[in-house]
Amino acid sequence: MKASIPVIEGNTTEAIQRFLKILLESDLVDALMVPMRTPAGTVTPALVSDPQLLAAADPLAPVLPVNGATLAGKLSVREPRAKVGVLLRACEMRALVELTKMQQASLESLLLISIDCPGTYSVPEFQRRSSGDTSAQLWQELIETATHNPDQPISALRQACQICEQPVYDGAQIRIELFGSDHQQHLSLKLSDDLAAALGDGLESQPAGEEDRQAIVQKLVKARTDLREVEFAKIRQRLGDEGGAEGIGAQVETLTGVFAACIRCHNCMTVCPICYCKTCVFKSEVFDHDPMQFINWAQQKGAYRLPADSMLFHMTRLNHMGLSCVGCGMCTEACPAELPVGMVFRAIGQRLQQTFDYAPGRSVDEPLPLITFKADEWSEVVE
Repeated sequence: MKASIPVIEGNTTEAIQRFLKILLESDLVDALMVPMRTPAGTVTPALVSDPQLLAAADPLAPVLPVNGATLAGKLSVREPRAKVGVLLRACEMRALVELTKMQQASLESLLLISIDCPGTYSVPEFQRRSSGDTSAQLWQELIETATHNPDQPISALRQACQICEQPVYDGAQIRIELFGSDHQQHLSLKLSDDLAAALGDGLESQPAGEEDRQAIVQKLVKARTDLREVEFAKIRQRLGDEGGAEGIGAQVETLTGVFAACIRCHNCMTVCPICYCKTCVFKSEVFDHDPMQFINWAQQKGAYRLPADSMLFHMTRLNHMGLSCVGCGMCTEACPAELPVGMVFRAIGQRLQQTFDYAPGRSVDEPLPLITFKADEWSEVVE
């Protein structure tokens, strides 16, 4: 059903805080994982059990310091476990679905609360902008741009957000709807009848406006998809992909060239919500080669690039998680060499996903292609 929370004096953040407090006090969950404002002014996910502390919740802050799917997985994967409500953006929700398929999370103990996402800034950019503005003001600028000028995205947004064609997630038990709502009057919600009944009198009936919301989302998705295709063409041209657009003027570098500045710090792997292996070959002694091995390679080729095995690292990651990449862009944000890791993985991942007709995060019931056997799969290859 559709419902709403009244917004007092245009304070949408306070309305969300009030709703979260109602949810926590209803005993439907033991705790809530939500973005919280710290005394230092930063925003970070936190697990809250005291309803009074939700006054510091900042779910509208346009920043994504970590993909919350990883944290939600740690809160749910083992028993015993409590009932936890997790407030996540669409890319985080889709990553959580993928982790569930990989048995790295359990949706049984989680109450999923999705929130529409007009985009996020990098952590440093958010810190600079929020020093003079509140999160609500920053968010208001983003929602207004996404609603009225989606063809002119704010260039300071993270690139992953500028080309994100899935700003909303429909599969959560509770959806906080920001697109198409009159934020000065009410906070729109979508939830089941059972949840609405359990939350009691704190909810009001939802004013009409679903058609407006759908039109806004469709227009935003089209604008971002168009920009995504432009950016994919650019990176494919750099990679020497025959499918890349012609006439862009970018130098063909191949994958080796694009990743030439990689220092193999593993940051991209560490922040990726899909990379979950407890024992990783790249964190083992396998690549701790003997000193003379490096000398032998250098003598064979005349010179040998260091650190070694960086391309093998990226190719292995692509092989492991390309199909499940949700495009959150955390890898790009974490790269000290400012490599377009996320763009490369998204562009290549799109081809893989199209090949298998697979959309990461679409449904928890949709099996992972690489662990699913189909007798008639790819029959055209051998015909």
